[in-house]
Amino acid sequence: MGLVDRDYGWRPDWLWQGIEVSLPPRPSRPRGCHNPRVPDRSAMNAILLVLRTGMQWNALDVTGVCSSSSAHRRFQEWREAGVFQEIWRQGLLELDETVGIDWSFLAVNGAMTKAPLGGHKTGPNPTDRGKKGSSAPSSPTPLVSLSG
Repeated sequence: MGLVDRDYGWRPDWLWQGIEVSLPPRPSRPRGCHNPRVPDRSAMNAILLVLRTGMQWNALDVTGVCSSSSAHRRFQEWREAGVFQEIWRQGLLELDETVGIDWSFLAVNGAMTKAPLGGHKTGPNPTDRGKKGSSAPSSPTPLVSLSG
């Protein structure tokens, strides 16, 4: 294993066609801008590569798919526009149509209870070791007498 140094090209056309319809219209570019906007498919390929491999955004620069700054900027733009939520929603609809999702049973994982081994069994707080008496703050003792 090691550094991901290239994109192995896993993204079929049918997937891109489904994603493309979810993208917002491209913003207009200001006049005099010299750098053309990265094509949407290249930016999405870079985003999917990061998501699939777990690589850092800055590692994209080595792959040649898309610059890390362009891909991350587009990721934020599309996230705010709800593109990834829509892709997820469309995927669920297609899965339900193809295989079927049993919507009659849904479970949520979570708990709002006390720790089962907590309470008086745990003993005193380890940060309170060596403290005796009242926990009220005491007045400081002067180090030097001012009475002469």
